[in-house]
Amino acid sequence: MTDNSMICAGIDVGKSHLDIAIHPDDARLRVTYDTAGLKALDAFLQEHDVSRIGFEASGGYEWRGASAGRQATGGASAASAIAVLRQEPASAGKERPARCRADCALHCKSRAVAGTAGRTLRQVGGRTDLCGTIEQQIALVKTFAETALSEAVKRRHAREIARLETCRKARLLRLEKTVRDDCDLARRLDLLISIKGIGLRSALCLIIRLPELGHAGRAEIAALAGVAPYDDDSGKHHGRRRIQGGRERLRKSLFMCAFTATRHNPDLASFYARLRSNGKEHLCAVIAVARKLIILANAILIRNTEWTPQYQQN
Repeated sequence: MTDNSMICAGIDVGKSHLDIAIHPDDARLRVTYDTAGLKALDAFLQEHDVSRIGFEASGGYEWRGASAGRQATGGASAASAIAVLRQEPASAGKERPARCRADCALHCKSRAVAGTAGRTLRQVGGRTDLCGTIEQQIALVKTFAETALSEAVKRRHAREIARLETCRKARLLRLEKTVRDDCDLARRLDLLISIKGIGLRSALCLIIRLPELGHAGRAEIAALAGVAPYDDDSGKHHGRRRIQGGRERLRKSLFMCAFTATRHNPDLASFYARLRSNGKEHLCAVIAVARKLIILANAILIRNTEWTPQYQQN
């Protein structure tokens, strides 16, 4: 049962300001997002004896504030803060966002990635974004090369693609080394790679972008990844169930894993074939595979054992 006497803070994160609301006292504060503002935030949280914080997930801006908040509360983690806000109901509205986040923090279980692992995840988040940016640049230049008419232009694009590929591989290796320097994260990485369909790049993405993996239930982890189906029913209308929400960049990596798993993972390939034979469309079947894959990855980390196929090939 949730302890309703717990004092929680909700923080709305902006590029230049932080808006803070306290539950249940309804105290409010707005500070600048700089060193002086973070000191004021620390004093405000300690004054109200805050035990848990809910941050808005703002593409990385929340980590610096979460570090200051963790010192004030003695353990509120950025990882659990992001999990809180991904569960915030759409009906919460936008009128009092900081208070809504405080309410969500009260009812959310803390799932911290503690110690050096949590610090490592905060350090490598930006590097993952950079790898993704380089991959987008490679795809763009490849498109230019395919439509180029001049052989000289095609050769120039080919050289640029080779340069970007070299840069991407080097950064990926450095990213892997940083993750493997932490024993806990290295173990999580090896467990995920043991699943056919999840490669190194995708495993790193899952670890960094979904720190709740291995610390949440199957329904929650599917929702965080953005592959949980939601109904579209109203009165007598029964619409088609659709996925929505979740973490967009993570979902893209998960879909690539699902495409690979439909061919190379015996369990998921059999599952995909069964869905197709039952009349499911290709995209619908792939989404189901992606959901089953992230639930499998979550179970593997909870059990702390490598993946073994259940389907026996002849």
